[in-house]
Amino acid sequence: MARIKKNSTNNINKEKIMATCTETYAMDMIGARWKLAVFYHLKTGPLRFSVLKEKIGDVSDRMLTLHLREMEEDGLLIRNVYPEVPVRVEYTLTSSAMELQPVWDFLRAWGRRHQNIMNGVEPAPLDMTIAYKQPLAS
Repeated sequence: MARIKKNSTNNINKEKIMATCTETYAMDMIGARWKLAVFYHLKTGPLRFSVLKEKIGDVSDRMLTLHLREMEEDGLLIRNVYPEVPVRVEYTLTSSAMELQPVWDFLRAWGRRHQNIMNGVEPAPLDMTIAYKQPLAS
């Protein structure tokens, strides 16, 4: 994940779209390959880097570190460093990231349903209320 040049045509186009389309902005925040896995595993509480990496599986240290840094910069997680020897670092989702819980639930249900469709299995009806089972904190 190399940094994109600020004056590149690709970046200029991306910035224009993100300024006018909130869906594109949101997908840019959560859409990278390993970010959903990070969200999924941190939704139950804080985890250390090594535990998070073990739970995710085949992600490299470098790639996970890059995604965690990006998510921290984007205000989606908090990196807590404890002054111990050896140093203990834990990652926690922010309240803003936790607001995505209904979206994850809906994506999971939709993904399962779509996989069934693509595999020729008759899918169950999609529960459109799945995203609203728990009220959002105001």
